[in-house]
Amino acid sequence: MADFPDKVNTQTSTRSNAHGNFPIGIDSYFLKSFFGILMIVELVFGLLVWALISGSNISTGDEAFGWVIFVAIFLWILTIILFLFYLLNLTSKFPKVPWVHVRLYYNLAATILYLIAFITNASSVDPTSIRGTYKYNNRAASAFFAGVVMIAYGLSTLLAFLSLRGGRDNAATSQATGHNSA
Repeated sequence: MADFPDKVNTQTSTRSNAHGNFPIGIDSYFLKSFFGILMIVELVFGLLVWALISGSNISTGDEAFGWVIFVAIFLWILTIILFLFYLLNLTSKFPKVPWVHVRLYYNLAATILYLIAFITNASSVDPTSIRGTYKYNNRAASAFFAGVVMIAYGLSTLLAFLSLRGGRDNAATSQATGHNSA
């Protein structure tokens, strides 16, 4: 017992990143990725959809535009939030969230909602009304941009599906499921 020192210093000076202490910063690779470009397209053209609808004169019998503007604004806000999560690399702060699944299901739901909004919006364009009038132009343009946004969400859904399908296979899961390629 005489060999044991009186004081033992057990203090360490290293910091652990085990709990997601990653720096928050702008992810420039995300902005250059196909998924990032699609999100920018969804934001820009989604803004055009709801701006054109809200700027048109909605009269009696045009109650369906309430649905279109709800879909456009609601998904625009959610896309901004998701865009900021990826842009600021906040997804690394929440490693337990299955972000590929979130992207897949969000974009699938947005595609379906925008498909319904596009059909509703396009069916409201009266082909017998005078071309060049304010009511005709806004509705036709918003229907076109709703179609563009629907296609962008559909492509994002496809990218998320391909990412989920192709990027998650490793040795541990292939051995556990019995799909060993060796």
